[in-house]
Amino acid sequence: MMRANARPQGMGSSVSVLGTQCFCGDSELAAAAVVDRVVGARGGFACFCNVHVVVTALHDARLRRSLDSAWRCFADGAPVAWMERRLGHPEAARTPGPDLLLAVLERGEPLGLRHYLLGSTHETVDRLRARLRRRFPQALVVGASSPTIGKDVAPLPDLVEDIRRHTPDIVWCALGAPKQEIWMHLHHEALAPALLVGVGAAFDFTAGTKRRAPAYLQRLGLEWLHRFAAEPRRLGGRYLRTNAEFIFRAGFELLRETPR
Repeated sequence: MMRANARPQGMGSSVSVLGTQCFCGDSELAAAAVVDRVVGARGGFACFCNVHVVVTALHDARLRRSLDSAWRCFADGAPVAWMERRLGHPEAARTPGPDLLLAVLERGEPLGLRHYLLGSTHETVDRLRARLRRRFPQALVVGASSPTIGKDVAPLPDLVEDIRRHTPDIVWCALGAPKQEIWMHLHHEALAPALLVGVGAAFDFTAGTKRRAPAYLQRLGLEWLHRFAAEPRRLGGRYLRTNAEFIFRAGFELLRETPR
């Protein structure tokens, strides 16, 4: 039986994880939902939620509004997917940004879907385009941009106009959290009917400019450990703060959900 805090979402369902409605499903179901949304030209934007994003949204009002306004929030974090399963959704699985990017490119190739790459660096985007061209020769990557966007996420009218000029069906945003979520929230209406999808570090991993965790660590839900080992100075404080808060709040929420 679906819990009271879950709501149907067409392809897949969602459940509240610390106040964020997270999609329950795997990467294939997520890719099918994205392509269906794009083919229907219904616009909007999709986010990926790991522990850092879910916990940060508890303290950042702009991020909270962005996640609440998103069409989908995919569980890009093993603890988030684990929490979904504990809340009564055994079908929930982690949906990593790099996996969804490739799955949608593959599904969209015969449909002629048009893709725009936004974020990261010029070098990374060039390498990403070359790799995608080799793997999906018929995929249409119609434009790309690597803008500098500050913490205030100020509007960039010229950038929006450039994206509109290329008429993409999907805009892949790799601006990093929480900037990409806030940016998509600010601009998704101006870019409709394109669907915006915030994939974080997916450009780096897919382009090969950063090494992704080995498959066995991914299967064990320990991809975060690999990233921490690669960037301990940047990620150490974040993991310590947000992981500890997630464990505390998730434990309290599960205790509340336990039948007396």
